[in-house]
Amino acid sequence: MANHRLRGAMTAAGFTNSRLAECLSVDGKTVERWITQGRQPHPSTRAHISKLLGHEETYLWPGLLIGGRSAETSRSEVVQMWAARADVPHEIWRALMRQANETIEILVYSGGFLVESLGFVDIVTEKARAGAQIRVLLGDPDSEAVRERGHAEGLPTLPQRCKSTAEYLADCLKLPEVSLRIHDTPLYTSIYRFDDNMLVNTHVYGAYAARAPVQHLQRIPGGRLFTLYADSFEQVWATGRPVV
Repeated sequence: MANHRLRGAMTAAGFTNSRLAECLSVDGKTVERWITQGRQPHPSTRAHISKLLGHEETYLWPGLLIGGRSAETSRSEVVQMWAARADVPHEIWRALMRQANETIEILVYSGGFLVESLGFVDIVTEKARAGAQIRVLLGDPDSEAVRERGHAEGLPTLPQRCKSTAEYLADCLKLPEVSLRIHDTPLYTSIYRFDDNMLVNTHVYGAYAARAPVQHLQRIPGGRLFTLYADSFEQVWATGRPVV
């Protein structure tokens, strides 16, 4: 995002990019990035700019008032977004699954598309034999939560689809690295974690999950989004009932 406040303050004070750069002993391109890309200078440099332009730092960089660094870091976690899960190319799903070497974690109700269209069973088998730890949470087909979701989305067969996915995965449960649990929690978000990458499919009342938005997150130091969803997975996992 461009920093229009910084640009306006410079103009009002009679500073061009090159003049401000000269006063700060930085490259003119650095000043341009502060303006056009919204990058924040080093704290000591911010203080100098604030004095030169006659404005408080929090006016020139309002993000400082709302934990700007943390907010910017969290934005950096978002690799890409799609308006609907159906828009996510199969190549993206397969690439993330193939790249995972340590952890695969799935939180869904049925997740039928994984086993029906993306070869998830083969991936689970291959990755588990290579040592990856795999945990899958499916909706309890006998739960009220699943029945209600199926009704709301116009999918009365949702309980049967939950059972079907569990049947697909049955042979994988022979591998000690694979764990499957069923849950009856309200599903606000489906979570697909592949090591430090995660696809997050939010749910919208009255719409199939395939029609709801997806974010691709990548864990980075200081980011909070990836951790938020990873913690949510753990809470649901703790309530789940093991399937053996």
